Amino acid sequence: MRWRFSLFLLTSLLALAAVAAAAGPPHVVRLPNGLTVMVIEDNRFPLVSERLFVHAGSGYETPKQAGLSHLLEHMVFKSTAKRPSGQVASDVEGAGGELNASTSFDSTTFRVDMPADRWKLGLDVIKDMIFGAKFVPGELDSERKVVLSELARGRDNPDNRLFQMTQAMAWPGQSYGWPIIGFPETVSNFTADDLRAYVKERYQPQSMLLVVAGKVRAEDVEQEAGELFGSLVNDRPQTPVVPYVQPGMAVGQPMVEVEYGQWNKVRLQLSFPTPGIRAADEASLDVLAQLLAGDETSRLYRTFKYDKKLVDDISCTSMTLERGGLFIIDVSLDAKNVAAFWQGLLTELAHLRGASFTDHELARVKLNIEDGLYRAKETLAGMAMKAGYFRFYGYDPNGEANYLRSVHLVDQKSLQAVIEATLRPERRLVAALVPKVDEKVVTADGLTAMANKAWPAPNAAAATTTQAAGGVAAPEVADLGGGHTLVLLPDKTLPYVSVSLVYNGGDALLAPNRQGLAELVANSLTTGTKKLSANALEDFLADRAADLSATAGRDAFSVSAKFPSRFQKDMFGLVSDVLLTPALLPSEVSREVSDQLAAIKSQEDKPLGLAFRKLFPFLYTDTAYAYTRLGQPDTVRTFTAADVAGFWTAQRQRPWVLAVCGDFDPAAVRALADKLAKADGPAKPFSFATPKWGEKREDTVHLPGRNQTHLLMVFPVPGLRSPDTPGLELLNNVLAGQSGLLFSRLRDGESLGYSVTSFLWQSDTTGFLAFYIGTSPDKASAALDGFTRVAAQLRQTPLPDEMMLRAKNVLSGDYYRDRQALASRSAEAARSLSQGLPLDNDRRVVEAAQSLTPENLKALAEKYLKPEAAYVFKVQP
Repeated sequence: MRWRFSLFLLTSLLALAAVAAAAGPPHVVRLPNGLTVMVIEDNRFPLVSERLFVHAGSGYETPKQAGLSHLLEHMVFKSTAKRPSGQVASDVEGAGGELNASTSFDSTTFRVDMPADRWKLGLDVIKDMIFGAKFVPGELDSERKVVLSELARGRDNPDNRLFQMTQAMAWPGQSYGWPIIGFPETVSNFTADDLRAYVKERYQPQSMLLVVAGKVRAEDVEQEAGELFGSLVNDRPQTPVVPYVQPGMAVGQPMVEVEYGQWNKVRLQLSFPTPGIRAADEASLDVLAQLLAGDETSRLYRTFKYDKKLVDDISCTSMTLERGGLFIIDVSLDAKNVAAFWQGLLTELAHLRGASFTDHELARVKLNIEDGLYRAKETLAGMAMKAGYFRFYGYDPNGEANYLRSVHLVDQKSLQAVIEATLRPERRLVAALVPKVDEKVVTADGLTAMANKAWPAPNAAAATTTQAAGGVAAPEVADLGGGHTLVLLPDKTLPYVSVSLVYNGGDALLAPNRQGLAELVANSLTTGTKKLSANALEDFLADRAADLSATAGRDAFSVSAKFPSRFQKDMFGLVSDVLLTPALLPSEVSREVSDQLAAIKSQEDKPLGLAFRKLFPFLYTDTAYAYTRLGQPDTVRTFTAADVAGFWTAQRQRPWVLAVCGDFDPAAVRALADKLAKADGPAKPFSFATPKWGEKREDTVHLPGRNQTHLLMVFPVPGLRSPDTPGLELLNNVLAGQSGLLFSRLRDGESLGYSVTSFLWQSDTTGFLAFYIGTSPDKASAALDGFTRVAAQLRQTPLPDEMMLRAKNVLSGDYYRDRQALASRSAEAARSLSQGLPLDNDRRVVEAAQSLTPENLKALAEKYLKPEAAYVFKVQP
């Protein structure tokens, strides 16, 4: 089989070489002060992505500094030497760019995406926000409250809480053992001097990497970087990174921690300590994680989700950090299934051998790992982050290619070695979140006893237990007749194809007592065809690094696919089979019913998920816009395969638009479109309904055991065809974003909440503009008053010119950034034409917004932003 892997490796390396050729090889220089600068010239888009990586994550903190890296990340957006509070974000967004930052265990990363002609402004902002930060005490007090609110909010998220339990067991007393965001007691005590000292200590030029990717010249970037950052000096030597000695790595001491709370599902995380990045086993661990539970074709997914139906979801990942790592298996399931699942999982792991994986399974996983690396380069932002990661974390100049080569060299023998080294029962770390009502069903002692029996550690008796995320051609539109339209969007830049098929219909085809059926059909449609079983279909996709999915909306039903161009013949055939001869077997539909019921519980477990589940039935009184998209459990349980087949037959009879973007064979696409149009026949007419707004203006739902209140103030607006749409888009961009009006007034100005924004939703005939804030319960009234004041300001006073310019640039910048992805372009075309709008409707909206004046937006605010006519929706603890 060696020749097959060699051919596979050659194909992979050629694919990466093709991307490198399109982008140009990275140009890397090291400034005299030690700052490394990487430039990737890529002229595909009039954009530039800039990333500054700094060795200043929570892993570098002392116990008293826990959370300082994260607080610093917040504070650099405030007042600087050159810019008053709010202007850091305003300057970037005002030029049509995006600005953000993130803190991890090992680094803080500053991210700026700019139009190509403003890339120098992006670098200036990065330099100023870090090294010009003033750390004004009043701003620090304000932002501290925001971070404390974020801390409280994080505990409401079961995924966050579960990992916090795991990291505390894996790295007790070490910096990886506490949350990146820190603790209330540490965050509350940080001073401006602490922040200044931390910048001086950690932000050494020798510890930083600047990456610039896009439409730039390397020599220009090198010169500008030297002028901006060249004066920085190193005043101390770099501290070498020393790997942690983890408890499970040093001694045999499996641990279990169980915590009870107001959850709907059991969340269980099984982890094993591993070495960190650049370790010899890194590639083997990644391959093993994918083989076990990387996707729907994986071993554990097939066993426990598909065959035994014991879990709602199961996944596996190898997390590698500078000082160590974790091999993690994540599961969500019902308490009644925990015993059977836990017994089965431990038995599976106890008997796992490298030889149990076939060459075919290995080849499929390797292809998908390669595909993940490749797809990251579809956008400039992804390219900058991926290239920056390998350079920043000490891989050699060919680190990515070498890593991929290591992946392709993984075989059954190397898998056996990594299984023996990693999956050892004495290193078992188990964290579980359990609904309080099930505290007698799932216990730490019970999990430990089953583990000691199914997969005993050498010193199981001593075990202890504790309890408590080329070329682009002009589009071509062809009317196929019968309500069917084909759109061709050629782009030979990348060897990929994206397919988007949008039908009119979705929930709009359902009676009120059938809510949730369209969603069930979308999930069931890709579970097999007359030729392929569900498992065979998943294998077919995985063998081609392809994605295929279906989604249902309130007035549309979509099917989408994305795959490497070399597999287009196979994939066009599969798309045809899925649409024309889906299996829709009773067993598969039953499985999807169970998943949908689990999804309802999961959605209602999260504050924002619950809010959006309940929002539309609150706002509207009739038509599909008033439906609960996933349906009600009692109704969903009654759906059968016959119901699914019946809906799909009705859905196929409605008008559709097929859009294909990328490097495809036009003749093959036309053949697919003609086949579908002939099989579906002339479409039945479809009209977009106009729903009635509800008479009740305020509603509250409760989610016990949470810390935050989530508020929405919703203002009714017209649908997409309204001449006011460009103005509403612009108004939303005035309000949203880090330098938007809501954020600057209510978060920065008044510290009323961590997350503050607005969003605009429009369908064909209706829409709304919503203000949102996540805040503490005692600030809820003040937050609503703040919404009212912002709306009043917009109605009474024309916006300043600089705020208008910012909003216009944000609107334009977002549009072009989104259009980098093939899937975004195909989906936009299919969606617009299916609604009877021009193919380039989104661009027309953006262009129309550019000519609007402050007086135009003031008139729109007077027309729509009326708090007395608004709807208020709350999710409270």
